[in-house]
Amino acid sequence: MRLKISHETVYRYGQPIRNLVQSLRLTPSVFEGQKTHEWQVDVSGGVKGPGFRDGAGDWIEGWTVRGPVDHVTVRISGRIDTRDTAGVLRGHREMIHPLTYLRDSPATRPDDALRDLAQSVEGTDRLDLAHQLSMSVSDRIAFRPGVTHTGTTASEALALGEGVCQDHTHALTAIARLRGLPARYVSGYLHSTIDGQAHDAAHAWAEIHVEGLGWVGFDAANRCCPDERYVRLGSGLDAADAAPIRGVALGTGSEDMDVSVRVEEMAQ
Repeated sequence: MRLKISHETVYRYGQPIRNLVQSLRLTPSVFEGQKTHEWQVDVSGGVKGPGFRDGAGDWIEGWTVRGPVDHVTVRISGRIDTRDTAGVLRGHREMIHPLTYLRDSPATRPDDALRDLAQSVEGTDRLDLAHQLSMSVSDRIAFRPGVTHTGTTASEALALGEGVCQDHTHALTAIARLRGLPARYVSGYLHSTIDGQAHDAAHAWAEIHVEGLGWVGFDAANRCCPDERYVRLGSGLDAADAAPIRGVALGTGSEDMDVSVRVEEMAQ
């Protein structure tokens, strides 16, 4: 599948800021399931610093903006070819040992309910266990936008029984780790329909490490493994760790953010 992606994030400040420093994880991963043909990242009024590939294999770019400015726009556009690898992350080079992803984080720290859910699931082997854990999260957390927020934890989402892809992913990584399976949060894009139109499509899913197979993706929000509709950007212990945009603004006013993401299929 050939996909065209447009992603714009606009930051507006109540008072002009003096300076902004950002770390961007907005370049598609390099692995067998996707090949990037064109990709452009631009920050309005920004100066691009050196980029590097971190230990998880993600490409990181640093940008700075000198003020005073009252708004900053981050724009991403590009074309990428994707193919279905049955969720397996083949050909992705990284240096961090999988066991690193057995540790929890503030967003994935388990409570008794998550521990009970993790222990209630059975699998014939480690791969089947990963599939069953993903399905258990799908069954327990209904997809419903607007009931959670960026700071909602896995335990809170499970207690609510509702949430969005971030909540499904936090819950799945939490219970997978409880069963001894390294798990991480993945950020990216999803071409969510097949009607040929562009749609809002920022997305998140989990990857679980299965011995002998490697990292395998699981999208509990959609009850499937990532296929050719998915574009992978980067990973981390949770949503904050895997955030596509992280930054610090020097100023005293308020900050508002608007995000628009469009993914559409192109003719080959």
